[in-house]
Amino acid sequence: MQHEFVIENLICIIKLSRLRIIQPAFVRKISSNKNGLNIIYSTGTRHRKKLQKLPPDVRKLVDVLREIQAQHDYLESNFFKERAALEARYQKLYQPLYAKRYRIVNQVDEDEKAGVPDFWLTALKNNEVVAGELSEHDQDALKFLKEIKSSEVEYRKGFRLEFHFDPNPFFKNCVLTKTYRTVDEGEPVVERAIGTKIEWFPGKNLTHKILKNKPRKWSKIINLLAKTEECKSFFNLFSTRRAPEDKDLDDDAAQKLQHLMVRDYEIGLIIRDKILPHAVSWFMGEDTCYNVLSFRKGKL
Repeated sequence: MQHEFVIENLICIIKLSRLRIIQPAFVRKISSNKNGLNIIYSTGTRHRKKLQKLPPDVRKLVDVLREIQAQHDYLESNFFKERAALEARYQKLYQPLYAKRYRIVNQVDEDEKAGVPDFWLTALKNNEVVAGELSEHDQDALKFLKEIKSSEVEYRKGFRLEFHFDPNPFFKNCVLTKTYRTVDEGEPVVERAIGTKIEWFPGKNLTHKILKNKPRKWSKIINLLAKTEECKSFFNLFSTRRAPEDKDLDDDAAQKLQHLMVRDYEIGLIIRDKILPHAVSWFMGEDTCYNVLSFRKGKL
C-alpha cells in the first residue's frame, strides 16, 4: 500500500513539473472553482507537500528527475528559438512570391488582361472551418478582398493578419486587421485578440441583423428605431476579445468567452498557416482534404 502511494505521488510530481502553460485570467477563474483546486496558483505549494510525503531516497530521485527535466526544457527553449529564426528567414524568401501572386490575382501588370475573380473568397470558402463562419452577405463583401498578409508581433508575442479590400459598398476601411497577442511558454497561449473597428456604411453592418417590429394596431406611427441583434458573420473575426479579470464574469460567461477566443484563434491560425501560403490550392479545392481534423492534429 505504501509502495503504491509513493508511486502515485511520484507520477503526480513529474506531471506537475511539465506543466508550463500559462492560462489567461478567465481560464484561471474556471479552474480555480473546481473542488477548490487551482493548479496555476498552488503548483509550488503542492510540489513541496508532495516532496515532504515521499521517502528521503525517493525524494533524491525526484530531484534528479527534475534536473533532467530542466535540462530538457533548456534544450526545448533553444529549439523554439532556432525554429523561430528559421521561420523568419523563410518568411522573407516567401515575400517576392506573394508579391507576384498579388499582381496576377489583381491584374496589376498591364499585360494581364484579367485578374482572378473572387480569388480569396473562394479560397476561404473551400476551407471547412472558415466556411462555417461565412454568411451569404459576407460573400458579397469578400468579393472585394484583394490580399491577405501576415506578420509576427515582436518575438513570439503573437501575429497580425491584414485583410486588404478594394473600395466597396459595405464599409469604409481599406484594411482590416486582427492581432493575436500570446504568451510564449513553449506553446503559445492567446491572451488578447484585437480587431479593427469596422466603419460600416448605414444599413450595411453584416454582423447584426435588423429585427422587424410589428406596429400596434392603434398606432399610426412607425418605430424608426429598429432593433438589431448579433448574427453569424465572418466579420465577427474583427471583434476585440480580451481575457477579463476574475471579478468581471461568472463561470458561464467566462466559459463562453473562452470558447469564442479559442474559436477565434483557431480561425486565425488556419488563415495564417494554411490558406495564406497555399491560396491557389485552396482556390482550386485541392487542399480541402486537409480538413479541420488534420489541422488539429498538427499536420500543417
